[in-house]
Amino acid sequence: MPRNVVVLGAGVGGLIAASRLRELLPQSDRVVLVDRSFDGALGLSLLWVLRGWRTAESVKVRPTESALRGVEMLKAEVQAIDLDRRSVVVEGGELSYDALVIALGAALDTGSTPGLDAAIAAGVATEFYTLEGAGATHERARKLNHGRVAFLVAGVPFKCPAAPFEAALLAADMLRSRGIPDRIQIDAFTPDPLPMPVAGPEVGKALVGMLEQHNIGFHPNKMIDHIVPERRQLVFSDGSRETFEHLAVVPAHRPPAPVASSFGGWIPVDPHTLVSEADGVWAVGDVTLLKLPNGKPLPKAAVFAEGEAETVAIEVARFLGMEGPDSSFSGYGSCYIELGGHCAAKGEGRFFHEPAPEVTLYSPSPDFHREKVAQETDWLKRWNS
Repeated sequence: MPRNVVVLGAGVGGLIAASRLRELLPQSDRVVLVDRSFDGALGLSLLWVLRGWRTAESVKVRPTESALRGVEMLKAEVQAIDLDRRSVVVEGGELSYDALVIALGAALDTGSTPGLDAAIAAGVATEFYTLEGAGATHERARKLNHGRVAFLVAGVPFKCPAAPFEAALLAADMLRSRGIPDRIQIDAFTPDPLPMPVAGPEVGKALVGMLEQHNIGFHPNKMIDHIVPERRQLVFSDGSRETFEHLAVVPAHRPPAPVASSFGGWIPVDPHTLVSEADGVWAVGDVTLLKLPNGKPLPKAAVFAEGEAETVAIEVARFLGMEGPDSSFSGYGSCYIELGGHCAAKGEGRFFHEPAPEVTLYSPSPDFHREKVAQETDWLKRWNS
C-alpha cells in the first residue's frame, strides 16, 4: 500500500530531505514537499547582498520540478500539525502522513523587542536576515557619511552564529571601499560573552581580535531591553544606553506558529537520528533543539541542516521498511567568516566531541572565500536548473 511522506519547508534541510527520500523510497510512495512560496535564498548569500556583491534576484532559490523529479511540490502555508491524527493542515486542505519531516526553520520576531518595529518603520533600523532586509541594510550603509552603525543581536538562539560579526566586518569593508572608514564607527552588541560561544572561548577570542583589527567595537553581555527610535538609542537590561546613527539587527528568533502550537517550542530531537518524541516525526535544521554533550544547543546553521537531512532521509526510509546504510548524524560542521576584501576565515570541528565541541578557526584566506562562493554556485545550480 502506498505511503505518504510529507516534508514541511523548502530550505536547505527540506530540499535535501525530499530529494533523498525520493531516491530511497519506491515510486509508489508519495513524497510531498510543502512550502509557502518555493521562492527563497541561501543564507550565506544574504551577507553578500548586504555588502553589495550580490543582488537579491541573483541569489534566489526557486527549486524546479526537474531538480525535484518525482517530488510533489505543494505551495501552501502550513497552518497546523496534528500529531494525534498524523496530519498537516494547510490552506484549503489537509495532508495525512505515514512519516513527517519538519524543516520549517526559525521565524524572525521583530515585535518581541520593544521599539524595533517602530525603528524599522522610521528607517533608522534594518534587519539583514531576509533578502529585503539585507538589501535595505546595504542601501542605508551605502549612504552613510558619519556617525555610528550598531550591529545588535536582539536575542538568542539565532541562525548562523557568525553572521552579525561578519556583517559588521563587511560593512567596515564597504566603508573602506568608499574611502570614509574614519568618519563612521561600527560596534557589535550581543547577549553572549563571546561570539560563537558554542565553539569555545579560543574561537570567540580570535573573532573578537578580528573585529578589533578592523576597528569594530565588541560589546558582550548586552541584552537589549528596548529601543527609542526618535532618540536613536539602545537601552539594555543593565540600564546602560548607547546611541546610533543606524541600527542593523539580528531579530529575536522563535519557532514557527504551527511548531510552537504542537511542540511547545523548538522541537527536541535525538542528536544522532533527529527523531522527535512524536511517532513518525523527524525535524531538521533551525527548527530543532539538539543538545550537545556539554548541554548547549547545536548552532542553527545550514551546514548542520544539510547533514541532518541526509540522516533523516535514511531514518525515514528504514522506518518505512527499507534497508539503508548507517545514518547517524556526526555533528561535524564548518562555516566561513567573511572579513571583506574577498577574504574569509574558516571554522570547522566536531560538535559532538566530549566534554565540549572541538573547533578550529583557520586564518583568513582568499581560498576560503572561493570555497564559500563555490558552495553558493553549486547550491543555486542544483535547485534552479
